[in-house]
Amino acid sequence: MEIPYTATARPDTGLFNAKLGVWMFLASEVMLFGALFSTYVLLRVGAPSWPHGYEILNIPLATLNTVILISSSVTMVMSWASLMMKEFKKYKMYMGLTILLALGFLIVKGFEYGAKFSHGLYPSESTFLAIYFTLTGLHGLHVIGGIIVNTYFWGPGSKMWHTDPQRFTNRVEVAGLYWHFVDLVWIFLFPVMYLL
Repeated sequence: MEIPYTATARPDTGLFNAKLGVWMFLASEVMLFGALFSTYVLLRVGAPSWPHGYEILNIPLATLNTVILISSSVTMVMSWASLMMKEFKKYKMYMGLTILLALGFLIVKGFEYGAKFSHGLYPSESTFLAIYFTLTGLHGLHVIGGIIVNTYFWGPGSKMWHTDPQRFTNRVEVAGLYWHFVDLVWIFLFPVMYLL
């Protein structure tokens, strides 16, 4: 028996099942990150003195990571668009670039963390650093999750293209929605933690 609406849209929502599911998942992720951002704002507003991110954090590395993630969103869209145009080789190239950019983000973040640790800046040092490591660490885990999913669709999962191209295209679109959410979180994280 085949599960309905895996490749075609549901008549009640206009979305196929996976897309509906990822939107519900992303709603829960918005609540998670929203709670953490709200906690940060409340702690900062209520604190008599608070360090500014630009006094402790590395803005040039964070700016580089912002460019890397925005670029990875573009390559993610191009990978999906390539499938829509039935250009599988271009899909592989763009998805591979997305994965490499995500790995580049983690490498830069590793250098940034390494510099903090070498200067004795740990989460236990201050509330600001505890929040910084919590938010950026949780975001980093989401980047790792995206790398795992995208690598699967670039590698063994891409066999589905030859048997069910529409369903495979839908799966890549859903992975793209998740990836854009990860990028959007960073676009909020960067100014809030580093610049304000």
